[in-house]
Amino acid sequence: MEAIILSKSQYEVLLKKIDDLRNSLDEKQKSPKDVFVDNQEFLLLMNISKRTAQTWRDEGIVSFSQIGSKIYYRMSDVEKLLEKNYNKAFKSVKR
Repeated sequence: MEAIILSKSQYEVLLKKIDDLRNSLDEKQKSPKDVFVDNQEFLLLMNISKRTAQTWRDEGIVSFSQIGSKIYYRMSDVEKLLEKNYNKAFKSVKR
């Protein structure tokens, strides 16, 4: 086994890089509820048109944030929308 010797400053730089990497991984593993998607991602995710998304916003079906002309949706709100409209499978009766 080969030994590697680092100076104190090199060791501190290495520790900082490890901390940065850990923070980056923590950020990427954030709960999907904390993530926002823009309108285009929402359209693709829900497989709907721009007009349908506009109607849903106008009717209060889905919550959103708007900055200028840019629209964002919180993933937790998208999940709520899907849960609210969830229909449980029913057992068909065969005769």
